[in-house]
Amino acid sequence: MKDKTVSLKRTLITLPLFFQLTVLLVFFVALMSYAVRLDSGGSYTDESITPVIARAIVRMADGNLGIRITPELKKLISETPTLWFVVEDEVGRYAEFGKVPAEYASLRGMLHKLSYAQIRDRSSPYRLSAVIRQEQSQIGVLTILGHGKLNQVSLILLFASSAFLLPIFVVFTLISLLLTPFLVRRALSGVSAIAIQAQQIDITQRGSRLGEQQVPVEILPFVRAVNGALQRFDDSYDSQKRFITSAAHELRTPIAILRAKLECSDNQASREFILDVDRLANIAEQLLDLRRLDMVNSREVIYLTELALDVAADIAPLLVELGCSVELIISTHCSIRGDSGAIERVITNLIQNAVQHGGRHVIIRIIENGFEVDDDGPGIPKEERSRVFEPFHRLKPRNTGSGLGLNLVQEIVRKHQGDVSIHTSLRGGAIFRVAFLKEVCI
Repeated sequence: MKDKTVSLKRTLITLPLFFQLTVLLVFFVALMSYAVRLDSGGSYTDESITPVIARAIVRMADGNLGIRITPELKKLISETPTLWFVVEDEVGRYAEFGKVPAEYASLRGMLHKLSYAQIRDRSSPYRLSAVIRQEQSQIGVLTILGHGKLNQVSLILLFASSAFLLPIFVVFTLISLLLTPFLVRRALSGVSAIAIQAQQIDITQRGSRLGEQQVPVEILPFVRAVNGALQRFDDSYDSQKRFITSAAHELRTPIAILRAKLECSDNQASREFILDVDRLANIAEQLLDLRRLDMVNSREVIYLTELALDVAADIAPLLVELGCSVELIISTHCSIRGDSGAIERVITNLIQNAVQHGGRHVIIRIIENGFEVDDDGPGIPKEERSRVFEPFHRLKPRNTGSGLGLNLVQEIVRKHQGDVSIHTSLRGGAIFRVAFLKEVCI
């Protein structure tokens, strides 16, 4: 059964959005339902009749109010045969039209003191349903009590509620959809930065730590736990390095004493062990070389052409003695910053490795951003090319070599911000190519 990966961003965005929109929808539906059920009464009088009535009112010569049958009012009368209304000015003078119910008789003369009301009748034909509104007209402010076209209360409230609440619902929805993802992404930006830092950690470099800046408080314990693990890894690595260094130092003296005794021995069988003792001495020295890499801080200018020429001159007599040769080809000039002793060790180890694996003619070639060592040996199978840099790994069992030479090469090159790769030579052998970053090259 496969483990399902959970997205933190999706959880923080989708679930809050779902609950927010659900709450808004429930609130909207509940408020609409409440609006529809506000009252069990009858119908509303349409408020659009009051402006029509106000425009039909005129003032008579004696100061009283009169009604002029305008086309608008005529149309209203034809649409609503039961139309009636009472109009009153600011001093209590009034005019009325139609059959005004006796229940409203007491409002005559008092109507101008009211500003707005909706009155509903509980039973059909809803003759008492009326609206009270103040309207501005050509003769001043008029207060109108009227009964006209009826609307169902549910439709009116539903429309009014929708017109008021729907824009709010839409605005809140848009804010949630746009603002929530932005806030979540901003809050988790520190986590993304930490992930990038973690990807860039080089296991070969000590002291790498994840930054705690802009990290959410909830993620901080995890970051500190990772930093703690890195610290323990560094401590363990340093402890192993100290042990290897101490062991190598301690081995040098007894190995030297043993070699001296073997050289002085008259027993030929004993003297045959000198090569094995030399091999032990070489292993101890290369272990110390690995340890010295951590203390390499030199950033001197290294002219690879001159350095390779010096190495070839120093090692040539030994190669001639073994029946081999070395050639230097300078296709370009390349200079880097680093430790010349360490880079010299790289070139020497690569030449020795080529000879030990059957190379009879070794070529040192200076390239644009580094150098390469080309041999005419049997070559290295592709499946073995990544493993030859492992400590003590050998392609074939041999009585010579320590198994640390190529590992030392790789460590030195990495220390100088470079990369060592293996390719197939045109002569059938192997090419070890050392390339440095542009920041290192001069």
